[in-house]
Amino acid sequence: MPVFESSSISAVAIHRVGNKETDEGYVLSGRLQTLNEQLQDLLVRYFLTPFKVEEYYHLYDDDDNLPMNTLYGCASRLFEEPGLLLEESQTIARHLYDACNHPNIKGGDLFVVYFAGCQLNGETMDAVGIFKSENKAQFLKVTHDEEEWSREAESRAASAVFRMDIDKGIDIGKLDKGAIIFNSEADKGYVVSVVDSTNRGMDAIYWKDNFLHLRQRQDEYYNTHQVMQVYKKFVTDEMPQEYEQLSRADQADLLNRSVSFFKQNESFDIDDFARDVIGQPDVIDHFKEYKQSYEQENDVQLPDSFDISEGAVKKQARSYKSVIKLDKNFHIYVHGDRKLIEQGEDEKGKYYKVYYNEES
Repeated sequence: MPVFESSSISAVAIHRVGNKETDEGYVLSGRLQTLNEQLQDLLVRYFLTPFKVEEYYHLYDDDDNLPMNTLYGCASRLFEEPGLLLEESQTIARHLYDACNHPNIKGGDLFVVYFAGCQLNGETMDAVGIFKSENKAQFLKVTHDEEEWSREAESRAASAVFRMDIDKGIDIGKLDKGAIIFNSEADKGYVVSVVDSTNRGMDAIYWKDNFLHLRQRQDEYYNTHQVMQVYKKFVTDEMPQEYEQLSRADQADLLNRSVSFFKQNESFDIDDFARDVIGQPDVIDHFKEYKQSYEQENDVQLPDSFDISEGAVKKQARSYKSVIKLDKNFHIYVHGDRKLIEQGEDEKGKYYKVYYNEES
């Protein structure tokens, strides 16, 4: 996870970028912003606090010609000469406008920021931040006229006329969209971290694909996430077709055991995983074949051994819902020993028998 405790803003440019599809246009700033100490501290928190995930990307070009990626070119020039921020930020604003080519994309304020003192994997480096604020929040603004103070007993009181007005502005507690390009692994497309709090439908496509043009960095996080995803699909989609005797309780048990394996181990080895989690030789062979087919169909290469990312395990484990849904009457959440739940059928219908020691 990146560390920003010592990060500071060297320069920031602000532009307004509208929707190209609806011909809203864009407005470019002619100068960099001047920041006092209080505003700089506030902006550092606003821009950098949301970046807490260990999931990283690389900028790339479809023809494997990295300089053709607009943001790669801008970042490269900025890392060589930070004084070019205004000019390069204007190029970024034009590029973003070209990417906003769907009527559902909101216009907004674009911030291009040059950071110093960012840490990634224990190394201190500069970074370029690109942030877009699309949603305005309403807030109350209270004002009053000149006060007339008077002494009353032991207190100091004043009389004035107060007014309340409604205004709109940026909610500094919520960043809509952001990307930080770290000055690391330049030959691979730099290391990029992304935030997108409105990543639905066209929003997700235009920000990450059309504008940034990213592909996920193949590291511990990527490997852990992918293998856990492949195994989940194998248990929930593939195994029920091949093994008719497999019950929902068996599926829940297999998923729970896999999550336990990833939480309890620092590294993954496919043979250790297969032995400890799957157990049965024929199912192990089937899983390895399924993994190979997945790699070919999705054009990915997943190693048989790698270091496990704790962050990826936490995120992926949330989707491992070991729940047995019984009509619309009951849900059974399976968290532990598979032997404590039995399935059967009698004259009244199908049933589950659950053993326990204490009720709470």
